Amino acid sequence: MDTAAAGGPPVSYAELIDDYLSDAHRKSPGTGCAFSALAPEIARSDKRTRALTSEQVQKDLGSITGLLPGKDKRAARSRAILTFSALIGAMSLARAVSDESLSREILKTVAELLKNSASKHQD
Repeated sequence: MDTAAAGGPPVSYAELIDDYLSDAHRKSPGTGCAFSALAPEIARSDKRTRALTSEQVQKDLGSITGLLPGKDKRAARSRAILTFSALIGAMSLARAVSDESLSREILKTVAELLKNSASKHQD
């Protein structure tokens, strides 16, 4: 999404999900999303760090909201919050389990459910 915002090719909702919930992202927590790697630590950090995190979450939610179809911005914002939470939770859980098959199943299942849900909410 950062590349698209900097003038690169646009990203779709489905591409965002596929990229975020990819095996490459799962295997590279040090170079991936800080939220899925560090959320518990961020929650225990100082006020300034949490304020900066809040700003980034607002920005990311706005970006995801913009990828969702439909004219109801309130509903899109709600779906963006669900998406962001599901992406971070799925990645965190997929990294936490030791069973490779289960890890891939978590990512695949959440990706499918998010994309199916978005296609049903085109208003």
